[in-house]
Amino acid sequence: MIIDFVGKRFIFMAISAIITVPGLISLAIPPSLRPGIEFTSGVLMSVRFNEAPAQSVLREEVGRLGHHDAIIQRTSDGDYLIRTRILTTEQRDASGQITAQGERQQLLDGLQEKFGSSTVLSFDEVSPVVAQEIGQRSALAVLVASVFILLYISFAFRQVPNPFRFGVCAIVALLHDVVVVVGAFSIFGKLFGTEVDSMFITAVLTVIGFSVHDTIVVFDRTRENQRRMPGRDLPYVVNVSLNQTLARSMATSITVVLTLVALLLFGGVTIQNFVLTLLIGIISGTYSSIFLASQLLVMWELGELKWSRWFGRAEAKAAA
Repeated sequence: MIIDFVGKRFIFMAISAIITVPGLISLAIPPSLRPGIEFTSGVLMSVRFNEAPAQSVLREEVGRLGHHDAIIQRTSDGDYLIRTRILTTEQRDASGQITAQGERQQLLDGLQEKFGSSTVLSFDEVSPVVAQEIGQRSALAVLVASVFILLYISFAFRQVPNPFRFGVCAIVALLHDVVVVVGAFSIFGKLFGTEVDSMFITAVLTVIGFSVHDTIVVFDRTRENQRRMPGRDLPYVVNVSLNQTLARSMATSITVVLTLVALLLFGGVTIQNFVLTLLIGIISGTYSSIFLASQLLVMWELGELKWSRWFGRAEAKAAA
């Protein structure tokens, strides 16, 4: 039994719009994302108490000590992650004597006085210059990855008609997945205070790789079937290819999703956002590879895309 995916392409386009529009609206409302200390500068320290207090009590005490903007999270081990702004260091006079205690020591002394003995397991500080550099390089990494993917796919599919279209459709599906992930975290940031950090960028790049890989699997089968079915039009070939690769794509994705769900439930708070990013991105990547990228290829062939005219000149140059 062959499922008519191509015949339902406009339904799939509508579903993609429904998925992406809420995230785009959230991104348009400032702040679009809630950046972590890697992008805004600040301090992240992990503290272990001999007798761990309740999270609400700890948050209240940290605020009393002058850090009302601090974010408190409890790990699966019972330790606490405290995120706050840059803490001033201690000041010394010419002879080396301490004249003013630093905010870090004041915070730790205050917590120890209130809750008893504690141990600082880790202390990380990111300066504003480093934060800005991380943000710029992250955006550049996504841009460079997209350009190289477009060039590679166009080259790899050079033996089929209009190879440039395969590359463009793969990039559109890729951007769809990035918008879904970033939009979801924009919504999470406004509703739950979820932050994005350098691990979020790592997860997004991983999602890009997965999305393109899944799309190429479908496109490669389409390329093979074009050679085997020279008298068939592209919509028929794409539909056959989707039916042939559906089971493989779904099996691979479900296996990864089940693993990520287990990590999300039992992996602890330190990797929770990273795993959640991968989970959303891989589900979206599986959808876009089957129901978006290939459908765009068919719609382009049938002249149903307005933006396909804009790419006509670039396509003609590539053919030349």
